[in-house]
Formats: sequence, C-alpha cells, structure tokens
Amino acid sequence: MSKRSRIMYVEYKGDGLVGPARIGRVTYSKTGSTLYYKGKAFQSLKGMGFKANYFDIATNERY
Repeated sequence: MSKRSRIMYVEYKGDGLVGPARIGRVTYSKTGSTLYYKGKAFQSLKGMGFKANYFDIATNERY
C-alpha cells in the first residue's frame, strides 16, 4: 500500500514571517503524525507556533 500524500503550501519561517515558499507533494507517516517533503521530516507544532504549523525534526526550523 502506498503512503498517503497531498499537495501543500510549504513556507520556511525561520527568518521571520515571510520566507521562501513553494507548493509541493508531501507524504505522511503511517500514523499521520509526521510529514515528509524533499528529504526532510516535519512534525506539528500543535497550535503552539506563531505563524508556523510544523518544524523540521533534524534542525528545529519552523515551516
């Protein structure tokens, strides 16, 4: 069975409120708690981020 995926808007928020962005296909982990895009793994900030919804697990950068 293939992984679930969807098209999402992905914007880097590490340098402030506006950063480089693109639209791309992300895939989900089996549980849906982790997103994968361009070789990076993201987890939700669960509403605790200001203008960001996810963070990169390896670098802790906001997206």
